[in-house]
Amino acid sequence: MRPGQLSLAVAGVFLIVQAPAQDYPTRPIRLISPFAAGGANDLLCRALGAKLADRLGTSVVIENRPGAGAVIGITTLARSPPDGYTLALSGSTLAVSGTLYKKPPFDATNDFDPIALVAHYPFLLVVNPSLPAHSVPELVQLAKEQPGNLLYASPGVATSQHLYAELFKSMTGIDIAHIPYNGSSPALVDIVAGRVSLMFAAAAVSLPLIQEGKLRALGVTSVERLKNAPDIPPIADTLPGFNALNWTIVLAPAGAPEGIVNKLHGELKAIMAMTDVQEQTARVGMMPISSPAPGELRSFVSSEVARWGGIVRQAGIAGTH
Repeated sequence: MRPGQLSLAVAGVFLIVQAPAQDYPTRPIRLISPFAAGGANDLLCRALGAKLADRLGTSVVIENRPGAGAVIGITTLARSPPDGYTLALSGSTLAVSGTLYKKPPFDATNDFDPIALVAHYPFLLVVNPSLPAHSVPELVQLAKEQPGNLLYASPGVATSQHLYAELFKSMTGIDIAHIPYNGSSPALVDIVAGRVSLMFAAAAVSLPLIQEGKLRALGVTSVERLKNAPDIPPIADTLPGFNALNWTIVLAPAGAPEGIVNKLHGELKAIMAMTDVQEQTARVGMMPISSPAPGELRSFVSSEVARWGGIVRQAGIAGTH
């Protein structure tokens, strides 16, 4: 092949590689919400879908696939074509599923192309007001005086709230018993009623109860204070290194065209910088993130898998599903 022909061939290949990103999208995009309609994660998913539709000039269809702690919806994504037309908004469940399941339905680090980390949100450590503990040190002292007697609630086994409590136990050496519920609402009802002592609860649902005096907040799981609750200290003030945040990330199936991944990353990063989107996320207790690049996100997911996988194994819930 003559030099001129070689150059034309290389240019042709380059154009073929670039074409998908330049033309994308040419049909509707499916955005899977692996959560029930109406929750904070689903509301964020719908806000992102609406903005993406406006910016990309195509419809974005939200498809709710809840169940098994978001695993059903994320498994659907893993089995979809890697063409950029099926995406999903995943939560932190992504980081524990591989350890939790005896036969994991997907590999969090290899079955997906991370596109953008869009938001994170901390939880509040709340107790029934009758509990004689007004701070994290007082709670730890009380738990040590009554080993095994204090009960903590969660929305279910291996949920973020369950794992945050197990992290808290491991860092303090206390013995508190887990009472799993079928969702956050019934768990909070029992804490307010005094049937359970404490829980890690989402700020959006617990702050109104705190303001009404039905719950007492002892700490926040982030290293920074909440803007809408600045009087609640970080748990890290007592336990240096304690930092636990739920995060949400937009994913594509592994093998999606790099140009499309980068294009979507840029669009989502711009969307999360919009004032109205930031206001929407704040209303549901979330904090927007200016996402790292897709390549860095793969390392982030891997580190979260290692971190929370260790907590799952330590709590004795690995391979229980």
